Amino acid sequence: MRILIVSTSDATGGAAVAAHRLMEALNNNGEKARMLVRDKQTDDISVVKLPQQWRHKWSFLWERLTIFSWLHFRRHNLFGLDVANSGADITQLDCFRKADIIHLHWVNQGMLSLRGIRKILDSGKPVVWTMHDAWPSTAICHVTMDCKNFQTICKNCKYLPDGGSEHDLAWHIWRKKLSLYQHRSIAFVACSKWLERDAKRSALFQGQSVTHIPNPIDTRIFSPGDKNQARQLLNLPLDKKILLFVAQRVSNELKGMAYLQKACKQLCEQQPELKDQLHLLILGGDSSEMNADESGLTCTAVPYTYDQSAIVNIYRAADAFVLPSLSENLPNTIMESMACGVPCIGFKVGGIPEMIDHLKNGYVARYRSAKDLAEGIRWTLFEADSSQLSHEALRKVKQNYSQQVVAMEYIEVYNEALAQKQLKL
Repeated sequence: MRILIVSTSDATGGAAVAAHRLMEALNNNGEKARMLVRDKQTDDISVVKLPQQWRHKWSFLWERLTIFSWLHFRRHNLFGLDVANSGADITQLDCFRKADIIHLHWVNQGMLSLRGIRKILDSGKPVVWTMHDAWPSTAICHVTMDCKNFQTICKNCKYLPDGGSEHDLAWHIWRKKLSLYQHRSIAFVACSKWLERDAKRSALFQGQSVTHIPNPIDTRIFSPGDKNQARQLLNLPLDKKILLFVAQRVSNELKGMAYLQKACKQLCEQQPELKDQLHLLILGGDSSEMNADESGLTCTAVPYTYDQSAIVNIYRAADAFVLPSLSENLPNTIMESMACGVPCIGFKVGGIPEMIDHLKNGYVARYRSAKDLAEGIRWTLFEADSSQLSHEALRKVKQNYSQQVVAMEYIEVYNEALAQKQLKL
């Protein structure tokens, strides 16, 4: 089976990383998968870069300009919304023509337009679309938070100035997506059960197939290792518990750094002796700008890197991983941490409770509760059996997220999509 995975990038962002890992998983399980991207950042020969790059830069700029005007020329939310009004036509490419299955992933910010997606659907090839966030099931946003408009019709969008209007940008794009999906069959796959449930409530998805399959991870790369050796390479203290936080952009409010700092400060105030026993390790863009005084802990900040061996070494150095995100689908960072045998702490939101089994391989804190987050850090690092937590984390990854497990689930979806195509012929 020849599968073409379509993604804006093959490395930038969690969705791109997950898509690239799926390609590897499929190839390692006997399928022929390739990847088509606008922004190629790896040297993988299985990844094809879109031709005529100048056209795609213009598509990106034109879409941003459209959104910028609807935002009354304010930058807030400029990169949090997408309208897909410009993008590539991939149906004429050789890799598209040779594919048996077209598998869309995160295709925003000028990669594919709604018109381009329509051409893909009308080509007659079976289409699978993995949802790495809510955008396919909403009008313009990737994160719905507490908004329920997508269950009926998107309008009066809270992300637009003054809460949008009856016929705002969201309303216009909603109508286009509704027309796009109607009378066309797409096999939607959410990365988490949580997103699957949410997507099924979308008025856009009436009559569409929606299921869930997690992202895969290569456990040959992400695996436990020598903790002291990892710390020596990073010049980290050997005699302290190390709490790790990872985000591509630490300053992204949705990643919850403010809650982590507040939780650490509360922990130090309640048990002052822990201040000398705990060290905070931050991997991410803008990490050097974080004020150590806000957490009350000594802190090491490491700039974000795409070097897998360096990332694995950072996980191995940690005693626990914390991700107090306010919105998450199925974060790669939790999966990576668990694959390295590191227990995790996170809020009860999105797909996080599907990954962290409370008091078994980590701690699930009450949503937006810095107090419970602090308790989770204390319990995981100073009370729980660390070897048992590590064992359970590794078992969870092996049973649910290994390349073979995830690849076989997707192959089943592909076969079903191909069978439905044959029935229509």
